[in-house]
Amino acid sequence: MSSGPSAQEIWKDATWLAQAVDPRAGLVRLVEMTPDDYREASFLDDRMFQQRPRITHLVPWASVLGSAPSSPRRDARWILHISHVGSTLIARLLGEIDGVLSVREPRALRDLTFFPAEVRARFIPLVQVLFSRSFTPDGAALIKATSFVSEIAAELIPDNGKALFLYTTPKSFISGILAGENSRKELAGRAEQRMARLANRGVQLPPPRHEADLAAAAWASEMVALQSVSNADVRWADFDTVLEDMPGSLTWMAEFFGFDASKKRLEEIATGPLTRRYSKATQYEYSPELRRELLAEAGRTHRADIDSALAMLDAASETAPLLRNALDRAQAES
Repeated sequence: MSSGPSAQEIWKDATWLAQAVDPRAGLVRLVEMTPDDYREASFLDDRMFQQRPRITHLVPWASVLGSAPSSPRRDARWILHISHVGSTLIARLLGEIDGVLSVREPRALRDLTFFPAEVRARFIPLVQVLFSRSFTPDGAALIKATSFVSEIAAELIPDNGKALFLYTTPKSFISGILAGENSRKELAGRAEQRMARLANRGVQLPPPRHEADLAAAAWASEMVALQSVSNADVRWADFDTVLEDMPGSLTWMAEFFGFDASKKRLEEIATGPLTRRYSKATQYEYSPELRRELLAEAGRTHRADIDSALAMLDAASETAPLLRNALDRAQAES
């Protein structure tokens, strides 16, 4: 383990990404990044090391904590979301605004979810500071977490911090899952975990009858986690509604987060090439039109199962207020 960057180098800007953290060992992995590195990387978990070699250092957490500024920034903006709702696209687009550093799915946030709340409490305050760094004094950091991090959203977002919560209606979500081979493969493997997450928040679902039920449980587990957040300044957005007016959506998102961008610049971003590429791998085309076609096809093919899964969620919500709130929110947008 090398000594790593100096305290001055760590805290002057976002060059040294706190990519991973190990509370048990008391270590943080710092990875050297440029603004272009952040812009190009879809994910900042360990997949980033598959792209090319990186300069990394394992540094004692205590040394980073001890060198932190006395009055640090904690003003990172956050994107939390359920899975498969275009969060990477939104984070990419907002990251095109001058002065906005878009940090997509750093592993460190996911690492913390595997530890008890009392352990996380010793690490999250400094994590909030580390992820508020940018490359200019008046710049802003936008952090997009992976969907599983929503489990600790209430702890992660500072009081009165600004967060965008992205979701889709349960029908759209289930159709999207059933439209994709890879998304269907992971349903069964995570079913038990999702049922446990729901039970911890007072939601009991019956045993699944088919893939649509598994997808419905995935939607419910992720939505009730977000519904549990009450300490932050939150705006919710249905991704399918966002796609209907991307220029208008980016405008209100930028205003909400306090990002300075002209109407012309936001129009350029919203109608630019990123909106027609698969945001997790921009070499592939994936347009809003294609998304609508795939959802419609899956909806027709699996109509009976989807309808029964939606009825199952509605019945379960009679004794689960958080789930009822989530369904009401989705219904209001549909």
